[in-house]
Amino acid sequence: MSLRALVVDDDREVRTLIASVLTVEGYEVLTAVSVSEARALLANASPDVVILDLGLPDADGGVLLRELRVPVVVVSARQDEAGKIALLDAGADDYLVKPFSVPELLARVRVALRHRGVNVAAAQTRYAVDGLEVDLEGHRVTLRGEALHLTPTEFRLLARLVRTAGRVVTHRQLLTDVWGAEFTEHTHYLRIYMGALRAKIEADPSAPRFLLTEPGVGYRLADE
Repeated sequence: MSLRALVVDDDREVRTLIASVLTVEGYEVLTAVSVSEARALLANASPDVVILDLGLPDADGGVLLRELRVPVVVVSARQDEAGKIALLDAGADDYLVKPFSVPELLARVRVALRHRGVNVAAAQTRYAVDGLEVDLEGHRVTLRGEALHLTPTEFRLLARLVRTAGRVVTHRQLLTDVWGAEFTEHTHYLRIYMGALRAKIEADPSAPRFLLTEPGVGYRLADE
């Protein structure tokens, strides 16, 4: 099941960047541009981690800290040590100064989750086996050098398998992560979209090389 992240930042470029990289890592991402919007989202959703800016238009992001019971990584341009210490003492799990590197942000999110008992491994974002290449960050799929056009749902399904290539993903996990928790009984969705993916990727869809079926369990993307 995907972890859910809430990104609270009023800078559209930064917010989009963080949301994009977290999505590639397999998180379900919610975004807010203000404290009030974040509170509205929190009233109806329970994120597993929050990435929080401080300079928000309606209030200082720090006021949200005491309302949160999940890991919080503060991402801010403010560099004063006293303020940083105060936020860490108030409950922030980590503090990252802008501009930041994407790998460092992802690592700090993983550490924050791990401190709360949630173990998260870095997701696989590139796949290259026997002529099939997938670049999740670049949103590219090629087969023997030729670009493949996948629908958004086909890409999400393939991306979910790439992130755990070599390991079986159950029907329920795939339905939850690709379509949503309310679709866990719609196994026909998987049959339809897996058939469409195999038609585009496999030389012989009836004897797949990449998209393997684990009978009665789920699917696995071959890793060798």
